Amino acid sequence: MSGRWPLGSEVKHGAIEGGAMLYDASRARNLTAAWFDPRYWSSRGELEGAAAYGRGTTHFMRTRDRRLVLRHYHRGGLISRLSADRYIWRSEEQTRPFTEWSIIYRMHRAGLPVPAPIAARYVRDGRTYRGDIITERLTTVGSLAECLGVGALSIVTWISIGRCIRRFHDFGVCHADLNARNVLLSEETVYLIDFDRCQLRRAGLWRDSNLVRLRRSLEKVTYGLPGDRFSEADWHALLDGYRQAAAPRQPPAG
Repeated sequence: MSGRWPLGSEVKHGAIEGGAMLYDASRARNLTAAWFDPRYWSSRGELEGAAAYGRGTTHFMRTRDRRLVLRHYHRGGLISRLSADRYIWRSEEQTRPFTEWSIIYRMHRAGLPVPAPIAARYVRDGRTYRGDIITERLTTVGSLAECLGVGALSIVTWISIGRCIRRFHDFGVCHADLNARNVLLSEETVYLIDFDRCQLRRAGLWRDSNLVRLRRSLEKVTYGLPGDRFSEADWHALLDGYRQAAAPRQPPAG
């Protein structure tokens, strides 16, 4: 389940100075390399804001047609002290932005609740490269972590979260960082975001590891909050939703 998968005719590959772009022409017909520079959006009055997220800063834009999210790839851990945003070059297909964009594209086409992929790029410099990705900005109430900071969630919502995660697991999606900030809630839908380093795998113990990681994250973000924000009953409701999901569905052949 590795490597590049077939992409539709709307997906275009464009060369830029020092690198390349991958984009959905049906959503970004006039795409240029400037789209990956926050200053471009600021000069047009279309930069809505920015937020510190994970290891870097995420920028939010609004055009006449859509709302977008721009994320620059940053390293974490001790290696970030040596290089904040440079990655070792192996091949175009193995760059972080192209890999993440392609898997989001595949999930979106399969109907999973993810933001639509807009564009990705890498810029190579010798044996290293930098990268960026642009996705659709979802209309949501907030992340699971943000919502828990405001108040308790209903049992129905916890069940819906469990069902959502099961849909991704049935498709074979092993989320590399399934935490309360990467689960987004709207009035009607539960979404997952941030698929950097995500993989498609056959069913295995990684599913349990995903759930354990989420549990630890929930305990962390609700530490010090009122006890009703996250309880054993809430976790069991999530697991009930996870178990009630439809029969396993294998990823389509690539």
